[in-house]
Amino acid sequence: MRSLKLDTPKSLALRVMQRLRQAIIDGEFALGAAISEEMVASSFGVSRTPVREAMGQLQAQGLVVIRPQVGSFVFTPSAEDINALCTFRIALEPKAAELAFRHDRDGTIAAMSAAIAAMEPAVTAKDNIAYGRADAAFHEALFAHCGNRYLAESYQLVSGRVAALRTNLTSPIDVRTRTSFDEHRKLLDLFARGEFAAFEDLMTTHITNSGVVYAKALKVEALKVEALKVG
Repeated sequence: MRSLKLDTPKSLALRVMQRLRQAIIDGEFALGAAISEEMVASSFGVSRTPVREAMGQLQAQGLVVIRPQVGSFVFTPSAEDINALCTFRIALEPKAAELAFRHDRDGTIAAMSAAIAAMEPAVTAKDNIAYGRADAAFHEALFAHCGNRYLAESYQLVSGRVAALRTNLTSPIDVRTRTSFDEHRKLLDLFARGEFAAFEDLMTTHITNSGVVYAKALKVEALKVEALKVG
């Protein structure tokens, strides 16, 4: 039998991956930004080996694109990617809500309520990072309490990308208006009352509107890049 001794570098790679994942989600690295392995290794005080492992894990999560002989970059979704991502969420989140209601209604309500409680001061402070984290916690609560690990694991495949897009593109708008905040409160109310037809309708609108914001923001960034090339 092979040894089951723990591999310390893998543990280190996991810590590096988790910190980089949060940095991407929080917008410390912009969408499409280059991530220097040497810079990360120096910042963490580690060799490049755990950094490479971390990059590989982030690539598997869709947060990083590794281009051989070129470098590693934060993902940049296309319009087709955004549409597919929103369709995926619209299919999964209402179902997760129904399962969460049956499996752990009180626990789900508590988690969603805590997320909304964190949103309000973020809106007041115009803190898009805090708002984005609370927004992510709200949606993740449905999967954390749904009682179906396959559904939860499916959402984990895209949750990092959703969170990064949210912080980079929608949260700066959400903290300037109360539309998103009010929608989350309404979603919680519909969930608590078990009104899932109305919940699904509102969730579909909520996710679709986010997709529209993503697409517009990416188009604006593309125009800026073109302008710089021309200049």
